[in-house]
Amino acid sequence: MDGKVETFKARLVAKGIFRSRDLANGRQDSFPNGSLDESIYMMQPEGFIEKGQMDKVCKLQKSIYGLKQASRSWNIRFDQAVKGFGFIQNPDEPCVYKRIKGDKLVFLILYVDDILLIGNDVGVLTSVKEWLAKQFDMKDLGEASFILGIQVIRDRKNRTIALSQASYIDKILSRFSMQDSKKGMLPFRHGIKLSKEQVPKNEHEEQFMSRVPYASAVGSLMYAMLCTRPDICFAVGIVSRFQSKPGPDHWTAVKHIFKYLKRTRDNMLVYSGGDLVPVGYTDSDFQSDSDSRKSTSGAVFTIGGGAVIWRSIKQSCIADSTMEAEYVAACEAAKEAVWLRQFLIDLEVVPSANKQITIYCDNSGAVANSKEPRSHKRGKHIERKYHLLREIVQRGDVTITKIASAENLADPFTKALPQKSFDGHLENMGMRDMTHLL
Repeated sequence: MDGKVETFKARLVAKGIFRSRDLANGRQDSFPNGSLDESIYMMQPEGFIEKGQMDKVCKLQKSIYGLKQASRSWNIRFDQAVKGFGFIQNPDEPCVYKRIKGDKLVFLILYVDDILLIGNDVGVLTSVKEWLAKQFDMKDLGEASFILGIQVIRDRKNRTIALSQASYIDKILSRFSMQDSKKGMLPFRHGIKLSKEQVPKNEHEEQFMSRVPYASAVGSLMYAMLCTRPDICFAVGIVSRFQSKPGPDHWTAVKHIFKYLKRTRDNMLVYSGGDLVPVGYTDSDFQSDSDSRKSTSGAVFTIGGGAVIWRSIKQSCIADSTMEAEYVAACEAAKEAVWLRQFLIDLEVVPSANKQITIYCDNSGAVANSKEPRSHKRGKHIERKYHLLREIVQRGDVTITKIASAENLADPFTKALPQKSFDGHLENMGMRDMTHLL
């Protein structure tokens, strides 16, 4: 319950790697809850072979861990069961189910075999848990305090909820021997440029980098970034570009992110129960990638004062102007807004969900072109797929509005910023130290 290991288990696992290609690959032991629609045989597990039965094999009655279709079998059975109990699957996010009866509602969120229940009536929640326990071999862990390594901290008096990965950060700092490092002020140093040319230049550097767990470190940072740490999104996006052949400079940049996390391990994403109006921000730099001359798109959406969606990604095309780069970034942000708006509408609990989402952009040319074609000579070469932005705007899903660059929350997703600007943006996207609640 506190993010630490509580129990150890032994588990029988099928060697699915030896099977021919098949279907695509809780709570407690949920995968064995899945049924099989075909005959599958496996060798008898060591230690359970009876005398005189050595030449026999086992025929599986249920799906077990290791089978390529184990997760699919479990998901199909779970989906059919909860729908039979009155839950409706969200078409925009299949892991989310809802059941609404009158003024009482329950949301069920499924992640593989972990289940989170949310509702406004304790009695209804209890009945759902009791029903689930009858259907599946499950363990009730009580009120959610840790979910997938994310700590959930509530302040009911002030109607806020915070998400923290401090325990996870401690683990990865220790895993990559950074627990005793100095503390970093920023996740990515202002003025630093990385490129594919910074590969190991001699045998000594080659040997050094062969011992560096670069991809594992980047992957560990990426999990924190995806869950609760939008502040390292830009930095992780940059270092992830060099996983095929990283050099010492790339590894130094990765370690700098770890140093920053050590200083800010207690930073949390905080949401309030007040303003539930989704707001988006989009930004782009211009041809910042030294190797491809491509630009970086950045976007962030907030609800309740905290970030709920964020991204920093290298564009797939080479932009010919800052307007084009910003226009491409705005299109990608608008597509994200379409999904977010429909998702919130399907939840039926956000009053403002049917209203168009405002996306702020700091480029006047991109804002103007999102409404109607402008400057045909300079923009006629832009790939047609990005003009989807105009269609999204015209049908009323979003509106693109001008904002000053200094106030654009997407700015730290496209470039390294000075300390003061960086900290100000983090505060506005809901990132703050809330250890006083612990």
